[in-house]
Amino acid sequence: MTATEWIAELAAKLGIDPPDQATVEELLALAGDAAHASERVAAPIACFLVGRAGIDPAAARQIAAAS
Repeated sequence: MTATEWIAELAAKLGIDPPDQATVEELLALAGDAAHASERVAAPIACFLVGRAGIDPAAARQIAAAS
């Protein structure tokens, strides 16, 4: 199973649409920024926080870069 397939399957189980490719790329970039600025554990938690906040990943990257 590919990552795209796994994400689509999880999204379906959660009753939501999977992210589009642009959103995936922004989330991966945010995760990379978080991991390089801190520890690797910051990457998934940063993405979790984006989801909890309901903010666009690109906007979250800008906020993170400003801090």
